[in-house]
Amino acid sequence: MDTPIPDTDLAALLARQRAAWRAAPPDYAQRMDDLARLRAAFKRRLDDIVAAMGADFGRRSRHESLLTDGMTVLHEIDQVRRHLRRWMRPRRVPADWVFQPAYGEIRHQPLGVVGVIAPWNYPVNLALIPLVSAIGAGNHVMLKPSEHTPRTAALLGELLAGVFPVERVATVQGGPDVAAAFAGLPFDHLLFTGSTAVGRKVMAAAAANLTPVTLELGGKSPAIVAPGFPIATAAERIGFGKLLNAGQTCIAPDYVLIDAADRGALIAALRGYVARHYPTLRESPDYTSIVDARQYARLTALVDDARKRGATIVTLPDEGAHDATQRVFAPTLVLDAPDEARVMQEEIFGPILPIIGVASVEAAIDYVNARPRPLALYHFDHDRRRITEVLTRCVAGGVSVNDCLLHNAQGELPFGGVGPSGMGAYHGHHGFLTFTQQMPVFHQAPFSSMALFRPPYGKLADFLAKFLTR
Repeated sequence: MDTPIPDTDLAALLARQRAAWRAAPPDYAQRMDDLARLRAAFKRRLDDIVAAMGADFGRRSRHESLLTDGMTVLHEIDQVRRHLRRWMRPRRVPADWVFQPAYGEIRHQPLGVVGVIAPWNYPVNLALIPLVSAIGAGNHVMLKPSEHTPRTAALLGELLAGVFPVERVATVQGGPDVAAAFAGLPFDHLLFTGSTAVGRKVMAAAAANLTPVTLELGGKSPAIVAPGFPIATAAERIGFGKLLNAGQTCIAPDYVLIDAADRGALIAALRGYVARHYPTLRESPDYTSIVDARQYARLTALVDDARKRGATIVTLPDEGAHDATQRVFAPTLVLDAPDEARVMQEEIFGPILPIIGVASVEAAIDYVNARPRPLALYHFDHDRRRITEVLTRCVAGGVSVNDCLLHNAQGELPFGGVGPSGMGAYHGHHGFLTFTQQMPVFHQAPFSSMALFRPPYGKLADFLAKFLTR
């Protein structure tokens, strides 16, 4: 069991990092060296990291871990190092003509000390990618990994301690009490990834210090399948997006809206997807377990509640594929669930997929817009007019057209939520901007045109005032 860290120790650690940052903010050379050493250490320990995640989950697909928590971190480091010099360069901008020959510039100043609270579902990706952004931006970092993946959290602490002095990067271990104290520290910026409910608490704690926050939350991300789109293709891509990490993904498709006439074909195609990709689902090393017994029980309760309310439950390949001992939760389709069912009200965060028949894409848009804005939206269509209509009328944190999840993997696209699904964004240049102050600077010229507009005011001032307010 983790030993709680006293609030005073956390405050002292923050003060130590802040004093070190003020004494010597990391310059370009320091940032590049830090990222290079982090990359080398991460690559060297990658097999250990994958094994730790597997042990924490009980069974986690090795290939998915390498893809989602390995490749993503390495690519983020590479992108930041490739572009950092250009990102750091002050950008000169012209002054308004009234003030010329003065000029302006925008400087990207690091904020100071950044706090990162990471979740358990992608415990390496969602800890290290924000950390990479913050380091690239010139900050020091305090990281709080999830206590629900303790082996991974311990290994991250060991890894980072071998790369950075504690004055620059520190890992804080502990449970909910430590996380609550951590969120209440007066950081220069705080990034939290997790549920909307906990996000509200984090934001409230940060508000006491006026700490700026980036919240990466979740919600119910819809997939819309338009009439005429190949059902087999939609099933392949929705199946992958939903069953990656056994659905324990904040941007997994949470429910599907499809023409009622096509619903049966989609169910059959999803059954085929599971049969092809997980032929021995209970024993398959490619199908990830639910992280712990509490989450497994929560998913079971969602299905039981829907069944009691009249929904039809379709388990793929069958009910016998569940294994509570190993926490293997088989892919489960929920049909005709009423709106008041928990599965239609709560973020699912598991391999349960409600499928809802609608009369048209227009009806699907209305359905999405009647609910809180989602973290992700997936639209499957080849009709450009309808695609434009969806993109124009719906607001989501991010969108993939004709696929799932992949907008999150694009280094040039920001990742973040909107409203109940979050605020702020990071990844690549957007992470650099999140963790810097775009500080405007005005440079006055030897001759200032404003010298013409000083008291005592006379006819020249009258003329200038009339001219400037024409």
